[in-house]
Amino acid sequence: MSQDTDRIRTLNDELRQDLLGGGAVMTTGIAALGPQAVARLVTTLAVFDDFCHANDPHEEHDFGVFDFEGQKVAFKIDYYDKNLLGASPDPADPSVTERIITLMLLEEY
Repeated sequence: MSQDTDRIRTLNDELRQDLLGGGAVMTTGIAALGPQAVARLVTTLAVFDDFCHANDPHEEHDFGVFDFEGQKVAFKIDYYDKNLLGASPDPADPSVTERIITLMLLEEY
């Protein structure tokens, strides 16, 4: 594992756990669960730690699927340039990367 992978994983964990260092969006399926469920979902997301080779092959903690109140929910972290116009030139460098975490029902993926 490289230093870049370690740094990317740390930055992704900060976003997933504390919503720091990027933005967050949800799909219409998640929004339809209602504000109280979304608040519980964010709490569940913060403690998610079921990373394995099957759902985290690059060891960046950028994707996961879990059960939430009877539904399969997924999250995905993408790396954009600071203008959100394309891919980040270096996901390990927060000065050139805007991280966006998307919460979705697995069926919406």
